[in-house]
Amino acid sequence: GSLIRVVLGIWTDRYGGRVVFTATMLAAAAATFLLSYAHTYPQMLVAALGVGIAGGSFAVGVAYVSRWYPPERQGTALGIFGAGNVGAAVTKFLAPFVLVAFGWQMVAQVWAAGLVLMAAVFWFTTKDDPVLVERRRSGVRPKSAWLELEPLKNVQVWRFAIYYFFVFGAFVALALWLPQYLINVYGLDIKTAGMIAAFFSVPASLFRAYGGHLSDVYGARRVLYWTFLVAIAATFVLSYPPTDYVVHGVNGPIAFHLETGLVAFTVLVFVLGFFMALGKAAVYKHIPVYYPGHVGSVGGLVGMIGGLGGFLLPILFGVLLDLTGLWTSCFMALFVLVSGALVWMHVAVRQMEREAGGETLAKLPQFPEMQGMPEPRAMAVPAKGGMLTDWRPEDPDFWTRTGRAIARRNLWLSIPALLLSFAIWQVWSVVVAKLPLVGFTFTTDQLFWLAALPGISGATLRIFYSFMVPIFGGRLWTTLTTWSLIIPALGIGYAVQYPDTPYVVLLILALLCGLGGGNFASSMANISFFFPKAEKGNALALNAGLGNLGVSVVQFVVPLVITMGVFGWLGGDPAMAKGATGPVPLWLQNAGFIFVPFIALSAFASWFGMNDIADAKASFAEQAIIFRRKHNWIMCWLYTGTFGSFIGYSAGFPLLSKILFPDVNAL
Repeated sequence: GSLIRVVLGIWTDRYGGRVVFTATMLAAAAATFLLSYAHTYPQMLVAALGVGIAGGSFAVGVAYVSRWYPPERQGTALGIFGAGNVGAAVTKFLAPFVLVAFGWQMVAQVWAAGLVLMAAVFWFTTKDDPVLVERRRSGVRPKSAWLELEPLKNVQVWRFAIYYFFVFGAFVALALWLPQYLINVYGLDIKTAGMIAAFFSVPASLFRAYGGHLSDVYGARRVLYWTFLVAIAATFVLSYPPTDYVVHGVNGPIAFHLETGLVAFTVLVFVLGFFMALGKAAVYKHIPVYYPGHVGSVGGLVGMIGGLGGFLLPILFGVLLDLTGLWTSCFMALFVLVSGALVWMHVAVRQMEREAGGETLAKLPQFPEMQGMPEPRAMAVPAKGGMLTDWRPEDPDFWTRTGRAIARRNLWLSIPALLLSFAIWQVWSVVVAKLPLVGFTFTTDQLFWLAALPGISGATLRIFYSFMVPIFGGRLWTTLTTWSLIIPALGIGYAVQYPDTPYVVLLILALLCGLGGGNFASSMANISFFFPKAEKGNALALNAGLGNLGVSVVQFVVPLVITMGVFGWLGGDPAMAKGATGPVPLWLQNAGFIFVPFIALSAFASWFGMNDIADAKASFAEQAIIFRRKHNWIMCWLYTGTFGSFIGYSAGFPLLSKILFPDVNAL
C-alpha cells in the first residue's frame, strides 16, 4: 500500500485519475475477494499484497482531485478527499459485526463487492480531469516515467516526506499502539482500549478536511508550524514517565509523584491527533503548488514515506520498550522526530526567505569612531554544501585558485563515507563466524550463505548506483546512501541478541548489508567529476584504496568491541560464549551498533560539506550508451578477477578459518 503509491501517482499523471482510480479499486476488489479462498499462510500473504493496492489509491486521488481546483481552493478539496481515511476506522467498527454474524470470509466478500460498486459509481459519474483532456486535445505526449521522477531529486520533496512521516505515519502508528499502551499502562480492558483507539482515528481523519480549509485561509506553512509546535509540547508531556521526587526541605523530606493520568493522557492524545490531521492536509496542500505538473509522482513518494512510517514506527516503539523498559519511550521517539522536522522546516523557510529577499547587508554600518580606518580584507571561502555552477577543473588558473581546495574537501569527505560502506558490507564476514558461539544453530551451508549474500546484493546495487550521481547529484546521493547504512547496522545489532531470530531475517539483513557495496560505484563516479584528468587517477586511487580499508577495519575492530560493553545498558546484555577457561561475555550486537554514530557523523558531514556540480547532470538514457561499448564489458571481466576475488576472499576467509581450524582464534 505504501510502496505502490509512487507507481500509481506516475500512472495518474500519465493516463488520468479516472482510469487509474477505477482500475485500482477493481484490482483491490479482486484481491480482497480471493482472500476469502485463501487457506494457507503463503496464500494469505499473497492476497494481503493485493489488498494493499487499495492503500495506494490516495496518491491517485490527490493527483486527480487537485487538477479540478484553483490553488486557493486545493487545500480544502484535498482535505475533504483525505477525510476518506475515516474508512479505516469504519472498518474497525463494522467488520467485527459481519465477522461474528457470517464469518471472516464474508467480510472479505462484502468489502470486495463494495469496492466493485464504488468503482462503477466512480466510472459512470466522473470525467477525465481538465489537464488530461487538454493534453489529448493538443496531441501532447505524456512525460516519460524518468521525467515524472525528476522532481524526486529535489531535497524539498524529501522534506515534505519527513513531515508526512510524522503527521500520517506516526498517526497510524499511534492508532495501532494505543490499545496495548492503554491496557498495559492504565489497566483498561481490551474493549475499552479498542474503543478509545477507534475514536482517536475517526475524528482525527474527519478533521483533515478542516485542515485543508485552514491551509487555504492561513497558508499551509503556518498550519504546519501550529502542528509541529503543539506536537512538540504534547509529546514532551506524554514522554515523561511516572516519577517520584524527594526534595530535602528545611522541615524534612518533601515527596511528590508525577504521572499523566488516564483523562489527561486521553485529552493530550486526542489534541495531538487533531493537529496531526491538520498537518496531513497542510503537507499535501504544498504539493500541487510547488509541483503542479508532477502531483502524482511527488504525492506518491510523500505518501509512500508516510505509509512506511505507519509500518516502521510500531516496530521502533517495541524496540525502545525492550531497550528502556519505559512505555513512554514511544512518545520520546515522536518528540525527537517532530523536533527534527520543525528545525528542518524552519531552516528551509528562513533560507527561502533570504533568497527571496535578495542581497542582504554583508556587515553592520560602521560606528562613528571606526570611520576612516582601513577595511579588513575578506578571505575567499570555497563553496560549501551547495551547487557549483562554475566548475572548470581543466583550467589551470581556476584549478589552482579555487578548484583544488573544493575538490580535495569533497574527496576527504567521501573517503570516510566509503570506508564505512565497506565496513557495513563486510561486517557479516566477522559476525557469521561468531554466531555459533552465541547460540545460533545454523549449518555450515547456511552460514556461508549469510557471508555471501552481501556480495550478491552489493554487486547488483552497483549497477544502479553507477547512474545515480548524474541524476540526483553527488551530495544528495552520498548523504542518502550513507544514512541507509544505519538500517543493517541497527538490524544486526538487534537480531544477533536473540538466538531464536528466524534465519530469513538474517538473510534479509545480509542482503541489506549490500547497500554498502553499492555505494562504491556512486562514490567513484562522484569524485571523478571533481578532478582534472591529470589528477583523476590519484584521486580515485585514494578514494577507493582508503575506502577499501573498511574491510580491514571491520575485521580488526569488531573482534575487539564485541568483548566489551561499549554502550552500557543501551547496548543490551552480553551472551555467554564458551571460552578456553570457561564462559566469557560476548556483545556480538556491538558489531552493528559500533558503526551507527560514525555513520551519522559522516552523513551530516557529507550534506553540509560536499558539493553538487551543475553541469554533471545526465539522464539514465544518456548514460546507457556504456552498454554498447565493448571495452566496458572487457573491463567488467577483468574487475571480476581483481576486485571480485579480493572481496570474495575477504568475506569468506574468516568463516572458513573458523571452520577448518576451530581451535585457533583466527580473528
